[in-house]
Amino acid sequence: MGAIVSTGGCTASFVSPQGLIATNHHCIYGSIQYNSTEDNNLLKNGFLAKSMDQELQATPGSRIYVTEEIVKVSADIVGGLGEKVTGIERFKTIDKNRKALVAECEYDKRYRCRVVSFHGGMEYFLFKQLMLRDIRMVYAPATSIGKYGGDIDNWMWPRHTGDFGFYRAYVDKDGLPADYSEDNVPYKPKHFLKISASGLSADDYIMVLGYPGRTNRYRTSIEVKNNFTWTYPAAKAYREEYIDIIKANSAEGSDARIKYAGTLAGLANYAKNFGSMITSYNKGTTQQRKDQMEKDLASWVAELPTRTEKYANSLQGLNGLILQSQENKERDLVMSYMARTTMMSTALALYKLANESQKPDLERDQGYQQRDIARFEQRMKSINRRYDSDIDKAVLLHFIKHYTTIPQAQKIKSLDKFFALNNEIDNQADNEVDDSKLQKLLDSMYTNTKLDDEETRLQWMKKSLAKFEQSNDPFIQLAVAIYAEREAISDSSDALSGDIQAFRPKYMEALIAYYKSIGKAVYADANSTLRITYGNVKSYSPADGMLALPFTTLEGVAAKHTGEKPFNAPDKQMELIKQKHYGKYLSKSLGSVPVNYLGTLDITGGNSGSPTLNARAEFVGLAFDGVYESIIGDWDYDEQLNRAISVDSRYMLWVMEYIDGADNLIKEMEIIR
Repeated sequence: MGAIVSTGGCTASFVSPQGLIATNHHCIYGSIQYNSTEDNNLLKNGFLAKSMDQELQATPGSRIYVTEEIVKVSADIVGGLGEKVTGIERFKTIDKNRKALVAECEYDKRYRCRVVSFHGGMEYFLFKQLMLRDIRMVYAPATSIGKYGGDIDNWMWPRHTGDFGFYRAYVDKDGLPADYSEDNVPYKPKHFLKISASGLSADDYIMVLGYPGRTNRYRTSIEVKNNFTWTYPAAKAYREEYIDIIKANSAEGSDARIKYAGTLAGLANYAKNFGSMITSYNKGTTQQRKDQMEKDLASWVAELPTRTEKYANSLQGLNGLILQSQENKERDLVMSYMARTTMMSTALALYKLANESQKPDLERDQGYQQRDIARFEQRMKSINRRYDSDIDKAVLLHFIKHYTTIPQAQKIKSLDKFFALNNEIDNQADNEVDDSKLQKLLDSMYTNTKLDDEETRLQWMKKSLAKFEQSNDPFIQLAVAIYAEREAISDSSDALSGDIQAFRPKYMEALIAYYKSIGKAVYADANSTLRITYGNVKSYSPADGMLALPFTTLEGVAAKHTGEKPFNAPDKQMELIKQKHYGKYLSKSLGSVPVNYLGTLDITGGNSGSPTLNARAEFVGLAFDGVYESIIGDWDYDEQLNRAISVDSRYMLWVMEYIDGADNLIKEMEIIR
């Protein structure tokens, strides 16, 4: 477990004593994009550092987190909180206690700490992680290998994707975490994984250790219905529209398209994810079984007076609050997409920082404490590598027009006033946006803002509230104009969260007791903390009369090859496959080199880059995706259909040795043959 690390969004693992880190290609995609230009497109061509001095800085703000300690702190977080405290008092108390524990833990600046809730707030644990700050890109195969099949094959089987790449962590000469410096040296991890070149066979035991992001297995029926019938359809449509806008405003291979490559990949991944979720929900029985479970739970509670006294109001009270939280869902969703645009989000964050800086550190909102300033600054520095004004403006215009269609009661008056929107009519047919007027306003804002300049952004990090209020920068003016209303919305949300924090643990306590009474195990939902899942390499039947075999091979790469993206395998790879050049990575049972394989592992977002291990805890691949039928597993796990997809270590080594010549890395790792 000591070799398994987090990137803050993906999982990774140390695979050499010199701090070499293996993870997914899509997990280092942002760093590949950051170092790419139109003239030197590393996304297209791939990258290999043949020596350490050739390694490139990863995206600013990149981190590797090594978990070193886990402590239960429930009493420190909620101890002494009475039943009658208000929602906002509960929220602020829990938030304050969390921050105090984190501050105490981070007294040693080498560490990043966080307090995480389990079972909806029944328990709290403090995670202490060594934070490595100098991260460099070592190797990434060409996208035609690392993302072979692209969005078409995403969540599909059979799969032939070489989704892998390598980072390296560096520290100062004393072995301590440090910012980037040419004088830094490779980090020497306490533990690293050995790489198996002998691989796996069908039915072999496998396990994945990683940092799964989030599952929702214990959400109530009301939450399930809202997500699948409203949130996912709306978010899917928004993401697809976002993709269309980016593509309409940037040519393939252009500098603008390269800047938005990571954004496009993320949008497309979740748009397909949401679509698959909706399909699975509509053709399955998730809602019916959730409804029935709650009826059974209610009957069980009613069986005994002691249960009734303890649990009777838990579900009813929670559902009432959940319905309340959904009252402004149209506004909350569209505002989240407006705030994704670079200039608007930058201005909002800078003005928020100026306001939060007036408070004592422990009273500041998360993301704006002193511990967050270095990351905040790096975010400001990296903006221009992922920003194009024409795209940003087109996206903002599009979502402002969406905003005008939300119910009148949800609208933000200061936003309407700033953009001169008609906020008197709650009917899109009578409230058509004057495109030319709004376009002219946005043209002026993007022409006159200085927030597209790095040095200007860094200067604004240190300016007073008075300077913001006196500014003539149009995006700063927007942030100032809508700040008070946005904060009022945030305060209301915090109060509601505090009320939910009182009911969710009671509901989970009742559910756990009920499940225990019927012999059903309960494990905590994923929450980005270190977990293990285990199973076997195994086929499955996605539909009547169909059997999905557990391995794909090099021949499958060739069979899909068209020469056009995303099925454009490199010429060298196609020639090696044609020659049946399998080398030392031949699987005799398959008669070829295995590319990807299926396993009965319970993974989700955040597990990307998790090493798949065999029974001897040797590295046999990287988990990177699931099959179409398992997407709904975040909400409703089915062991007959859930399958994780991993890239086989033998394919990784085959590509490294015979296509990209990464012999230096193969020599560095401990290979078990």
